Amino acid sequence: MGPLRGVKVVEFTGLGPPPFCTMALSDMGAEVIRIDRPGAKGGGPAEILARGRRSIALNLKSDAGRELALQLITGSDILIEGFRPGVMERLGLGPDIAHARNPKLIYGRMTGWGQTGPLADRAGHDITYLALTGALHAIGPKEHSVPPLNLVGDFGGGAMYLAFGVMAALYHAQKTGEGQVVDAAIVDGVTHLLSAQHQLQALGVWTDQREDNWLDGGAPFYRTYRCADDKEIAIGPLEPEFYALLLAGLGLSDHPDMQTPYDKVRWPGMITVFEALFKTRTRDAWAAQFAEGDACLAPVLTLEESAAHPHMVARGVKTDIDGVAQSAPAPRFSKTPGQVQGRAPRPGEHSDAILSELGLSALQIADLIKTGVVG
Repeated sequence: MGPLRGVKVVEFTGLGPPPFCTMALSDMGAEVIRIDRPGAKGGGPAEILARGRRSIALNLKSDAGRELALQLITGSDILIEGFRPGVMERLGLGPDIAHARNPKLIYGRMTGWGQTGPLADRAGHDITYLALTGALHAIGPKEHSVPPLNLVGDFGGGAMYLAFGVMAALYHAQKTGEGQVVDAAIVDGVTHLLSAQHQLQALGVWTDQREDNWLDGGAPFYRTYRCADDKEIAIGPLEPEFYALLLAGLGLSDHPDMQTPYDKVRWPGMITVFEALFKTRTRDAWAAQFAEGDACLAPVLTLEESAAHPHMVARGVKTDIDGVAQSAPAPRFSKTPGQVQGRAPRPGEHSDAILSELGLSALQIADLIKTGVVG
């Protein structure tokens, strides 16, 4: 199942963006083998980011372990790793050695700062990468910026750009026989994600002040409001025709302060009107009133509430794997739908089977386990 059926991926275990990338590739049908450390812990249904692959545990500090890793690389289309620059080279598994074995290999490298530049060797996390790109400064109330979970950096600007990059490189390799290195840096991806803000800035309609723009909570028609039960609703009728529908539903069509929504001078007064009105009813009462039509109003749901929403249920946005609720594969394909290939493996769970596929005998496998090369 899936449009990537037949694509083989070898993953060097890591945290955050690389596992999410390989999860997405697996959901689309790719065969993923993860290389773990002998003695590592984990696995099971709750490790959602590690679902859908097999695991072999190799001691990469041993010559025999590195050779087995190279054999896996030789038979793969894509390699995914998320170590600091130079780590794979020191292990003897860098791009030059990998491409000597497999010239068509797509060598996907995921870091925060990138493989080059003054900060390349520095530690960091999602929030530090966002801070340098300008994205963090732009998100939050006037008083302080707010980390947008790790969706914008780790997963949006990181994992998804890595997945896009290796797929683009794979397409090139299939046409030319040439593999290459994909240097996916979170700072690069997040900056690319900010292209719309860069455009607005170039047009002179975006300021560096938070809550002063259309999409950052500054506009009264694109923000959240507290309701009578202290829960929130979100409104976003950017277009005049949708804004008119919202005003009509709220009984504000004739309110003199609400007639020129794109005049920033009027925004504080409009916000005051909306705040007072939305406080008069509960979130779910407002949601029910605007359940039909195009006023662009929606309840701000918790993760648990979202899973039970009729639209999300109807589309099967979430699935269940061994009793654990989690996201279903996305996006959707009309002819080759994706499918979760199974729960997260225990480190080394498939070592025997993978080594057998490489042509090793049972005696050879037993010896590798006994000597600590394989876990």
